[in-house]
Amino acid sequence: MLNLIRRPELFLFLLAGAMPLSMGVWMALLNNFAIEKAAFTGVEIGILQSLREIPGFISFGAVLLLVLMREQTLALVSMLLLGLGTAATGFFPSEVGLYCTTVLMSMGFHYYETMNQSLSLQLFSKEEAPHRLGQMVAIGSFASLVAFALVWLALDISGLSMQTVYLLGGGVTVGITLFCWLAFPRMEGKVEQHKKLLLRKRYWLYYALVFMGGARRQIFMVFASFLMVEKFGFSAGEISIMFLINGALNMVCAPRIGKLIGFWGERKTLTIEYIGLIIVFTAYAIVSDPWIAVGLYIADHLLFSMAIAQKTYLQKIADPKDLASTAGVSFTINHIAAVVLPAAYGVLWIISPAAVFLTGAALGGVSLILARMVPEKPAPGEEVILFSGKIANAS
Repeated sequence: MLNLIRRPELFLFLLAGAMPLSMGVWMALLNNFAIEKAAFTGVEIGILQSLREIPGFISFGAVLLLVLMREQTLALVSMLLLGLGTAATGFFPSEVGLYCTTVLMSMGFHYYETMNQSLSLQLFSKEEAPHRLGQMVAIGSFASLVAFALVWLALDISGLSMQTVYLLGGGVTVGITLFCWLAFPRMEGKVEQHKKLLLRKRYWLYYALVFMGGARRQIFMVFASFLMVEKFGFSAGEISIMFLINGALNMVCAPRIGKLIGFWGERKTLTIEYIGLIIVFTAYAIVSDPWIAVGLYIADHLLFSMAIAQKTYLQKIADPKDLASTAGVSFTINHIAAVVLPAAYGVLWIISPAAVFLTGAALGGVSLILARMVPEKPAPGEEVILFSGKIANAS
């Protein structure tokens, strides 16, 4: 048992399961809670989502905090903030209250994700990383299933309040985090990480892929589920059932996708992801049947699993000492568009919901061009391939 506790993958797996218990509850309830309790429209939900992304925009601050604490400790502190912010959400059913609890929850989520990416790329070898990362997605999906089932059972079967469900979801995350804090010994990567911000010229393609991914993610996270509630009238329970189906498929598919990334390579995987994205977003713009919309939502989320290829691409091209710093910088880059787009798209949504998704398809086209510049076998000194087939020297 002691040897099992000392395995770093178990630590990462437990936190991978703890995070969606809060985020799943928060996401499943958000649109209904915001509309029913705080009288939100598309404008307010856009502002809230922009505020939610501000902590992601300043994720580089996580690297600076490494001067004060280890990556493992910062990951645990961040997870506590996520759980506490989620647990408090139901107690503040107002515009300002929802904004404040969202920022607290988001600070924990984004700083945890920054440390999680750094730790996983350090502790997993290049050969096992795609499969292990896929396993972490599957564990997260299973935990999301638990969260969504909790929402459905609590609201539609037991008749509990949204406030109680928020408290349960956040409380379980806090409990798992405290267990990890007490049970696991100190663990670190083989190479000491830089504790300052670094922006490497030769990582530019990775930065570009991350930036475009952030823009795409906002359209999906903010407006795909909002479409279900506003256009098709889905209840919180029905949204949770959709998330349950989505999570079950991801639990089965994500490890297999991880293995496929190891077999296909990053270039082919990202190409497939972005072609699928263009098709899905274009279909979102014209969908009129709620069941087709649910199918598109599930397909969109499955494509997210392929984004593991971005992380393994970085692992293959980066100096091992750069991983923590690059994780912080990349999360900030990922959220540059995220801070601006939700509020802007909230206004565009009022004018034309279809236009929101068509611009998402256009972003997918740009990402596809970038994906074709990833070499078949990325490595230090072989980070970018030109359309002529030559390796670009970015050093």
